[in-house]
Amino acid sequence: MMRKRLKISDVVIAILLIMSALICLVPLLNTIAISFSDKDAAAAGKVFLWPVKFTTIAYETLGKEKQFFMSFLNSVYRVLLGGAINIFFIIMTAYPLSKSKRAFKSKNIFLWFVVFTMLFSGGIIPNYVLVQRLGLINSIWALVLPGAVPVFSVIILMNYFKGIPASLEESAFIDGANPYQVLLRISLPLALPSLAVVGLFSIVTHWNSFFDGLIYINNNAKWPLQTYMQQLTFSIDYQRMGSMDAQQLARAQQMSGLTFNSAKLILSMIPILLIYPLLQRYFVTGMILGAVKE
Repeated sequence: MMRKRLKISDVVIAILLIMSALICLVPLLNTIAISFSDKDAAAAGKVFLWPVKFTTIAYETLGKEKQFFMSFLNSVYRVLLGGAINIFFIIMTAYPLSKSKRAFKSKNIFLWFVVFTMLFSGGIIPNYVLVQRLGLINSIWALVLPGAVPVFSVIILMNYFKGIPASLEESAFIDGANPYQVLLRISLPLALPSLAVVGLFSIVTHWNSFFDGLIYINNNAKWPLQTYMQQLTFSIDYQRMGSMDAQQLARAQQMSGLTFNSAKLILSMIPILLIYPLLQRYFVTGMILGAVKE
């Protein structure tokens, strides 16, 4: 059996891929190193990929900060509620739009409405006025309802549904199934890769969004995590110092805003880093089959 000869192009591609991976990993490793480093070393820029004067003071202090964990739970709640709403409306919109014009006579009208929202937006002020008049300000619904129907995800799932052979649905109808049974028992199981993709998009979008929390939520206790992270400050004012005991004050003096905020960034990334590998095997298949329809 002849061994496959190694081509120069393969070596170049491998080098480029390794360099790309390093470009993505270096900022993450640097942030981790800073979060475990001494404040003086971090402030002086001496930390690169390995902690300098290793310390866990930032994480120990973070474990006692209520606002961080309240915002973390708010984001988890937002992801669960917003993700469920997104998936429901994506399916309910994409499935009928995937049918032929003969089966759904008003398809083109509704499809133009969907595409129109991708091209034009009302803007921040009209959106805020609408949310305010609906009485959603300072509630979780202000964060999940304005983006309830992500159009890009609708198009991906719609094209995936189009790729399912019509004969499967016709056979189900002959056996006495109704449209909802066909959707739940045939179309959705076959569309699992595409559902995983749009679900991942929804999770990442809700988890990383910060601006809507900044304009719609006035109560700091209801901020999602990324809104709280965007407002990160670390300063010891005189009132705070007055409420600290000697041990807390000593800890605060050993830590800087850079190390403390780096620790928050690392903890905020963990959920996405755990979820993505679970859905990765569906990602390429769902994107390719859902993005192109011949």
